[in-house]
Amino acid sequence: MKLPFIDLKAQYEAHKDEINKEILGVLESTQFILGPQVSKLEESLANFTGSKHVIACSSGTDALFISLMALDIKAGDEVITTPFTFIATAEVIALVGAKPVFVDIEEDTYNIDTNLIENAITDKTKAIMPVSLYGQCANMDEINKIAKRHNLHVVEDGCQSLGATYNGRESCNLSDIGCTSFFPSKPLGCYGDGGAVFTNDDELAKKIRTIGNHGQQERYKHKYIGINGRLDAMQAAILNVKMRYFKDEIKTRGKIGARYNQLLSDCNVIAPKILEGRTSVFAQYSIRSTCRDDLASKLNQAGIPTAVHYPISLHQQEAFAYLGYKDGDFPVSEKVSREIMSLPMSPYLTKEQQDLVVKFIKEFA
Repeated sequence: MKLPFIDLKAQYEAHKDEINKEILGVLESTQFILGPQVSKLEESLANFTGSKHVIACSSGTDALFISLMALDIKAGDEVITTPFTFIATAEVIALVGAKPVFVDIEEDTYNIDTNLIENAITDKTKAIMPVSLYGQCANMDEINKIAKRHNLHVVEDGCQSLGATYNGRESCNLSDIGCTSFFPSKPLGCYGDGGAVFTNDDELAKKIRTIGNHGQQERYKHKYIGINGRLDAMQAAILNVKMRYFKDEIKTRGKIGARYNQLLSDCNVIAPKILEGRTSVFAQYSIRSTCRDDLASKLNQAGIPTAVHYPISLHQQEAFAYLGYKDGDFPVSEKVSREIMSLPMSPYLTKEQQDLVVKFIKEFA
């Protein structure tokens, strides 16, 4: 029998009656766009993170896109980010017409290497967009210090890290703007696409909300060029149920991640490193192996699903060929992309299932 990679079915079964009730409530109300369910979710997320403003939106990608639009980042500007992430991070930079400028990653956390950021800053740089990858925050204090020295904005791509903490503070409330995703496989996931933007700036929040609703502050009066970036009420209703259990699931994820680390400590793989002062929500539990492809093949044959996040660094993607980067420009990212592999992970992963995963890794690695 094949193990689930992310057990969304078990999560649904655990809260089935509540979720179905909330979905039915939306259907009966016929208010499918915005409305009280979305407002309730925004209030809950604000309380959870400590952010003054939360604007729910249609996806994590749109959260990032709207944020850059609100900061007036446009053609001719540059935004510094990491080449080791999902394409959405750099994609939105390109979509507003700006140039993604890549900086290599730390080999232990896989997040942007803050020691390399200042060398990448030019007079065209307008923002830094660090990614809190796999559920652990980047070195946000240092990034904010660099940004302040150079008068830059910081947008945290927290699409994998909602629920993680950094020196006691919540991810998505660590910089000018934070963004997250509610894609189904995320630590807090809906049953479709969804996302949110977080900020403590009153004017910025108003602009973000306006841009995400076609640039409209009043009906048919459009102040900005915007997008249709609203969150469906149905998705908000599902997330409102999941928010009731999110803190418990974060604790469970932490325990499962720590147990994986302990069980794999004597194995020929590199386990995730969680730095002092930080916690991880383990959006993925990713190990590294120099024989990754062979190990993954053997695990899959044994019924253990795996995934690679991410097999090709962004500077090596055809879509970004116009930037002029070449193989070898970001050696740590390239090395990690050849070795990284994610294992089954969810709050519903049992000890027996985890033991089975580790058993096969020890046998094959």
